[in-house]
Amino acid sequence: MWKSVFYKEWLKTRWFMVGYTLLGVLCIGYLFLTLKHSFAFTGGKNVWFTVLFQEQQFYSLLKYVPLAGGLTIAVAQYLPETINKRLKLTFHLPLTENKVLLQMQAFGAGCLLISFLMFGGLFTGFSLIYFPIQMVTNSVVTILPWLLAGFAAYFMIALIILEPNWIFRFCYTLIGVFFLTIYFNSAGATAYASANPVLFILTALLSVVFVFSAYRFRKGEV
Repeated sequence: MWKSVFYKEWLKTRWFMVGYTLLGVLCIGYLFLTLKHSFAFTGGKNVWFTVLFQEQQFYSLLKYVPLAGGLTIAVAQYLPETINKRLKLTFHLPLTENKVLLQMQAFGAGCLLISFLMFGGLFTGFSLIYFPIQMVTNSVVTILPWLLAGFAAYFMIALIILEPNWIFRFCYTLIGVFFLTIYFNSAGATAYASANPVLFILTALLSVVFVFSAYRFRKGEV
């Protein structure tokens, strides 16, 4: 039965997923074309100096790309379900309601994970052309909170969209905006290294909060 659920979710999100992934790849391509230009016209020593000693994040263009992915996939996946309360039709499947919802969320999070792994692989591979592995590792550590923000945004948007009460929805939106800022605090390279495990746990806990809104949605509360 999970195959049917996944197929339904794929039909809703496939073009959004493809479009977002292409956009992410284009951003990475533009990033490294710009870096190549900098190496060619200012010299590798100057680029290394700005990255190492001035803590310039050459990858700052990617900062909000994961966030955009979480928002895009969540809206594409859950907004159609709230139109005329179509989600209630899904609850007629021979599965428990929470199990269906968790499978839907697993599909969306899995799509994001595939995209982020692809972006991470491209970023790491191209970075190793210009920088030693220590600098690339530091960059990945710095980028990780941005990737986690993409998942956090996905989980929060699911919570907000499925919430039938507009007061609760407004409160969830304020909390979500405040919570997401934690992932984007200005800091130098690897400054988040000690905080990344905590952010990972918080993001994992967010993956189940949408059940509260879904429960209220299927009970028809307003």
